[in-house]
Amino acid sequence: MARDAGGRVSLCSACQVPSHTQFASPDLVERIVYGELDRAADPAWAESGAVTLDDYARWCGHLCGLTCLRMALGPSAPSLFELRDGALKYGAYTEDADGTIHGLVYAPFAEYVRDVHGVNATVHRHLTVAEITALLDEGRSVMVSVHYEIRRPNRPSPGRGGHLVLVTGRSADGGLHLHNPSGIDAGTRMADMSLSDFEPFFAGRGVSLR
Repeated sequence: MARDAGGRVSLCSACQVPSHTQFASPDLVERIVYGELDRAADPAWAESGAVTLDDYARWCGHLCGLTCLRMALGPSAPSLFELRDGALKYGAYTEDADGTIHGLVYAPFAEYVRDVHGVNATVHRHLTVAEITALLDEGRSVMVSVHYEIRRPNRPSPGRGGHLVLVTGRSADGGLHLHNPSGIDAGTRMADMSLSDFEPFFAGRGVSLR
């Protein structure tokens, strides 16, 4: 992460983007996301910045978007739950009376990112794969809505949307380089995908960051 003369964050292809998962123990992600292990059994939960285990277990499955932001902000980024607390103040997540969590809501999220972190965040309610590559060429990173099964791209996509990944650049063959907050191993947490393999998972919306 670099800063300009005004102290604002600059996100560029030359910056080293770290890999983070929305679950505190990367080696347990596969067991957690496929139901073999309860989130509350994550031994590293406190490293997320959550104050209590119950808070961690209830929220970690909803924080893919903030994990993308945390990666984009670089090594000096706040903890995941510090970002959660900040985003809540802007209404980027909502909760029903029964405790059901909804979000990430793009517009207040973008406002939060601009106001608090000094990053230019633009909401794209209609976005094509070609437009993603154009945004990358402008030096932007792009949080995109995809189906969570993008972590198993060798299988047919079951749908589109519901999960956020961070696209940080182009792969050597002209595809996309992405960081997946719920990747189940090193190769799916930082992955290169061809445009044709990516498209069936993509919901056509996202938020670009610069």
